Amino acid sequence: VQLQASGGGLVQAGGSLRLSCATSGRTTSNYVMAWFRQAPGKEREFLVRIGWIDGITYYENSVKGRFTISKDNAKKTAYLQMNSLKPEDTAVYYCAATDRPSYMVNYYNTRHYDYWGQGTQVTVSS
Repeated sequence: VQLQASGGGLVQAGGSLRLSCATSGRTTSNYVMAWFRQAPGKEREFLVRIGWIDGITYYENSVKGRFTISKDNAKKTAYLQMNSLKPEDTAVYYCAATDRPSYMVNYYNTRHYDYWGQGTQVTVSS
């Protein structure tokens, strides 16, 4: 499975961006897609996830109410709509996927994801 993240850029504080994560290759429908980010000098941070079949979402508190994850099954693409962006949102954003059984997964743990996109830079100016 290959993931291709895109949509990053430079935006002023209070602005919006929409990131995309397109999947290709051998895929099963039973996986969870997540978005992480990594700021300079910090560890990669979990933001949000969505179940590809059931559409159940879970948001980290830091982005709840500002970020929205969605998916287009036909296009095999997940999206991250980011509103009310803050300078502290500046980071490289990564999409990731796992098809491991849910009882085996800690969704905060980057090592539990087998597929990663290449990352897209988001810079929020003050």
